[in-house]
Amino acid sequence: MSAAPLLTCRGLEAGYGLSQVLFGLDFDIRAGEVVALLGRNGMGKSTTIKTLVGGLSPQRGEIHFEGTPIHGARADAIARLGVAIVPEGRQCFPNLTVREHLVAFAALRNGVAQPWTLARLYALFPRLAERAGHMGNQLSGGEQQMLAIARALSTNPRLLILDEATEGLAPVIRDEIWRCLALLKAQGQTTLVVDKYVEKLLPLADRNLILERGRIAWQGSSAELDARRELWQRYLGV
Repeated sequence: MSAAPLLTCRGLEAGYGLSQVLFGLDFDIRAGEVVALLGRNGMGKSTTIKTLVGGLSPQRGEIHFEGTPIHGARADAIARLGVAIVPEGRQCFPNLTVREHLVAFAALRNGVAQPWTLARLYALFPRLAERAGHMGNQLSGGEQQMLAIARALSTNPRLLILDEATEGLAPVIRDEIWRCLALLKAQGQTTLVVDKYVEKLLPLADRNLILERGRIAWQGSSAELDARRELWQRYLGV
């Protein structure tokens, strides 16, 4: 894992109109690292992600991606730099087939040695190969989540962001998503993930950030978080 930050946030503040949600966030994500963003509902996790990917302009502060300032940049420009998101709710297109989703969004960016081809994506999620001709609205929730992840990977991102990675999925499908994320980590994919299943995140995440009312209340390794279960009760409601 590289020690150089891939993404850096300093003094990040954001909100909606007169309602401020984020208050001075400072954090880094290093290349090859998996970082979990934790916190109860309404603590600012989704707002943080929206700000990182250009869906919301920060009110103050700076975000740099590989040294390039992206605070206030358009979402498409940030995506071209190599940031991909698996959004909450999946947002699959009902009138596109599985294959069309993966082909339409494919981009060979960043000079990756092993780009995500259609064959590799189908090998990662064999169920998508079986459903290749099905429309987005013909898929189950779990299949849509697999498609959303595969669609993001098809852009060959430097940073993969997952908002509510396993929300609303059956246990067997959640396990499939965790297996996929562990494989991506082994391949060196830098990832920021939001999910409520802390027990599953611990073996996956290198570091954890806990948000409380728009501020970073705690950050540390998974070993440290596992050893401090009082933090779970205080900030996560587990």
